[in-house]
Amino acid sequence: MVGWGVPSMATVMEAYENHINPAVARLFRLMGMGSTAVRAEGCFVYDEQGREYIDFLGNFGVLSLGHRHPRIIASILEQLNGLAQTSRFLLDKATASLAEALAGITPGDLQYCFFCNSGAEAVEAAIKIARLATGKSGFIATINGFHGKTFGALSVSGREPFRAPFLPLLPRVIHVPFGDAAALEEVMARDRHIAAFIVEPVQGEGGVIVPPRGYLKEVEALCRQAGVLLIADEVQTGLGRTGSLFACDEEGLVPDLLCLAKALGGGVMPIGAVVGRPALWAPLFDHPWLHTSTFGGNPLACAAALAAIEVTIEEDLMGQARQKGDWLLSRLKELASRHEQVIADVRGRGLLIGIELTKEGVGGFVIGRMMEERIIVGYTLNHPRVIRLEPPLNVPWEVLMQVYAVLEQVIQEAEAFVHDL
Repeated sequence: MVGWGVPSMATVMEAYENHINPAVARLFRLMGMGSTAVRAEGCFVYDEQGREYIDFLGNFGVLSLGHRHPRIIASILEQLNGLAQTSRFLLDKATASLAEALAGITPGDLQYCFFCNSGAEAVEAAIKIARLATGKSGFIATINGFHGKTFGALSVSGREPFRAPFLPLLPRVIHVPFGDAAALEEVMARDRHIAAFIVEPVQGEGGVIVPPRGYLKEVEALCRQAGVLLIADEVQTGLGRTGSLFACDEEGLVPDLLCLAKALGGGVMPIGAVVGRPALWAPLFDHPWLHTSTFGGNPLACAAALAAIEVTIEEDLMGQARQKGDWLLSRLKELASRHEQVIADVRGRGLLIGIELTKEGVGGFVIGRMMEERIIVGYTLNHPRVIRLEPPLNVPWEVLMQVYAVLEQVIQEAEAFVHDL
């Protein structure tokens, strides 16, 4: 070591200002988030002063199993004691087991896997596979959709403030309204060079937007008819978050490519994946190294992911998300009816819930007050008036009720704040 000990809270903030981004440090201060996290367990996080916070944001969907689930930690330690990384010139059991498991639980005939390290990387891989398999270069995506901030993923994301500074992005990307199958059909009818349509079953960063019932099946039919591939981005919704193992399952949708990440790592390891139909992998059989990732599919991450799948199914986290989500959503809708000046809408599916506020400034007040009460919630990236709730799917009932009680009080306080805006 060169003298880098355990920094004090002030030193951590100084390091953020000097070596990460002063604007980030400033925002943390303004929102009352200047503490340093030192430990976490389940749905709780503890700072350097020993204060306990309820994590009701879960790193934007990563922590579906909560912090440091014992089964995930055990699987990683066991793998670490044998093989942490692979030479790539010998086969790896954890990687093979995870690929087989994903082929078994994903919809329809999805069979082949590509492993990477994040959701954005999974989208990048899906874009390349779609181009390779179809020989076409165009893509359709949705307005306010979010697929990541790498170059290709940003190109198919539909939020201009993030796109504009990096233009020109990938050419031939057309954005249509989410939930509007007719608009999609119109674009596919006039452009025969579309490789794929990429869509989130529920728009997470876009404001927790749930499409009309039947939209996804209609989209699937239109894509089949036009010879356009369908990419389902389940980075946010996959592995139980919406009350089903995959949000696609709720309408019997079978995409051509399915993107996963976030919860796949069990809340501990970074891992992303694309799972696809056999025909799409055919070009890669002749050229298997066309798209690779140094750390993608490493044994540690795959061991964590395999354990995460097992825990999700064995503990019925899908059922927990559905039951707890229905309870919370109904309470929040009733709360909205009593505070129409503060809450414009409440929507969601499972334990992916968005509270849309009537005015943008109210979000900062609510998030700040919740932080004062040691409860962590946050904005949706594409829609700053929407506060997102994404607790662990195994959040205890008593914690769920506690958070709602505090939120109810904060919304009541926000009435006076709204009048002053």
